[in-house]
Amino acid sequence: MRQQRVVLDEPRVTRPGIVPAGSGRLRTLTIALLTIVLLLVAVGVLMVQSASQVAAISSGRNPLGGVLRQGAYAAIGIGLMLAISRVPTATLRRYSWLLLAIGFFLQILVYTPLGYEAGGNRNWLRLGPISMQPAEFMKFVLLVWVSAVLAAKRRLLGEWVHVAIPILPVVAASMLINILGGDLGTLLVLAALVFGSLYFSRVRLRILAGIAAVAAIGIAAMTLMKPNRVVRIMHFFEVDCLRDAEHAYAGCWQTLNGFWALAQGGLFGTGVGGSTAKWHWLPEAENDFVFAILGEELGFVGAATVIALFVALAAVLLALGTCTDSPFARAVFGGLAVWVSAQMIVNIAVVLGFVPVLGVPLPFISAGGTSLLSLLLAVGVALSCVREAGMHAAPAQGVRAK
Repeated sequence: MRQQRVVLDEPRVTRPGIVPAGSGRLRTLTIALLTIVLLLVAVGVLMVQSASQVAAISSGRNPLGGVLRQGAYAAIGIGLMLAISRVPTATLRRYSWLLLAIGFFLQILVYTPLGYEAGGNRNWLRLGPISMQPAEFMKFVLLVWVSAVLAAKRRLLGEWVHVAIPILPVVAASMLINILGGDLGTLLVLAALVFGSLYFSRVRLRILAGIAAVAAIGIAAMTLMKPNRVVRIMHFFEVDCLRDAEHAYAGCWQTLNGFWALAQGGLFGTGVGGSTAKWHWLPEAENDFVFAILGEELGFVGAATVIALFVALAAVLLALGTCTDSPFARAVFGGLAVWVSAQMIVNIAVVLGFVPVLGVPLPFISAGGTSLLSLLLAVGVALSCVREAGMHAAPAQGVRAK
């Protein structure tokens, strides 16, 4: 009788890819996340090229400068996103304090000779040929750092002292640096981001309400420190740009041309490249008001589709948060969803005239390397959380008999 030999295979340690294996919910949501992000980035490259082409030609610059510049940022950002998705979340938590120190250092550099003012805000930094906005990078920094702190204190989040310290002083210091430079828009987005991470970390509602009240008072006080912001807000409440014709060439110029661009688009738009507002009529056409150019060239249907993509992105991130038991991952998914949603809402509300002009870029779409890179880095952190959730959900390898 021939004796059978049973061989036990040694378990092989494999590192899962960006998209979890199998056909489960986690894989579907990850594919949706990557698809939506890449679509928004592609729309951004297209719209930045279209919105900036006329200005580039009139100033003697390369007419393809928009697509080359934004496309390069997109390529670098996607590479960084994929790279950071391979970094264990334990490593991200371990170095979150170092990341925070770097973020504050860059913010403070804005007030040295390396910093400069643009659009009424001193929030730009020039390092040789590179120009960046430390405030945009700080959004990514605070997402990682706040999530790491909440994960470390997960058993103490029922006490308001442990929720507030050290998060509130650190966030308040970053906000103060921003408002000294006149950047109120970033202030609001930072507050929303931190609040989102706290909420989805299951902090008690009464503690959140107290933090929200303190934040509202702090933001109001910081806003009053900058006279130009007070003037802009008072102008918004006192002047009806659609009725007060005497303001058409002053404080209402940008708002009115944004309205006219959207109206010109109609249902299906004038076609990519067909905008007339970008012919030096609409200031910041490729940056803060790129949604007006998008609405003019792609119409109501195109603008609504882009908004639907943002809604879908937030829904996917929140759904991913339910697929993990990691406190760090929940804070990252919730904070990122609120960050993108709040920034999108503020940007579009400015273009539609619902709030004063605040200088907030449209996520993934507005021109600007720092904003795009920070968002893609944050998506990379979310993918790292997904990868680890997939590792924990992977079925154990069986025993094979020969």
